Amino acid sequence: MRKSIRFLDSNMLRALACLLMLCDHMWATIVPGNEWMTWVGRLAFPIFAFQIAEGFLHTSNFRKYAVRLLIFGLVSEVPFDLVYGSTMLYPFHQNVMFTLLLGLLAVKALDNAKEKHTVKAWLVGALLAALCCLVAAVTFTDYGALGVATVIMFYLCREFRFAWAAQLGFMILFNFILFTGEYIPLTVLGHTFELQTQGFAVFALIPIWLYNGRKGVSSKALQYGFYAFYPVHLLVLYLLFTYAH
Repeated sequence: MRKSIRFLDSNMLRALACLLMLCDHMWATIVPGNEWMTWVGRLAFPIFAFQIAEGFLHTSNFRKYAVRLLIFGLVSEVPFDLVYGSTMLYPFHQNVMFTLLLGLLAVKALDNAKEKHTVKAWLVGALLAALCCLVAAVTFTDYGALGVATVIMFYLCREFRFAWAAQLGFMILFNFILFTGEYIPLTVLGHTFELQTQGFAVFALIPIWLYNGRKGVSSKALQYGFYAFYPVHLLVLYLLFTYAH
């Protein structure tokens, strides 16, 4: 895509992803039945995954980046469990911060292999990345192994000449074929098909392709505000849901 029409910076992408995520979580709590909200909400995770891959490439301190995700993952777990498990400790579904953290660790492993550029290094890197996917699957993190794979995909596709085509292909594979979830009955010319709801995530590529590579306003308050939005909005939605019922 031509650089002249790329107008979204990193902060704008994060704000958009937060808004889309809010729509999805509102549908899951206080405004059920509005299916369009979860459809547009499918766009949020790929944007966050893309931001993790970009963040890895631009961070000056990987350790701080990883620790930040871990801390906010721990802080977010109780609000997340209250919303999705109706209890403070629900072991069968962990919040998305842990998925993003595992994606970041997988990308780090592959990047180390790229720097050493030996067969052994690539084998170790691939095994560690696969291990991150496995951990996501067995610990039931949000989006699971495919969530981690999405972060890896955005990192690796930067190396391709036609990155947009590779991203589109993998997004279709992940979200239409490999992901399982809700389906929408769709009738075309008298024939009824089932459309994978998660497939709407493919449309996240539109704002991603409009990303101009810039950070935007540099502010610690804004940076931590985006992280804090996750547990705070979950807790607020849970309280509103509890009050309404």
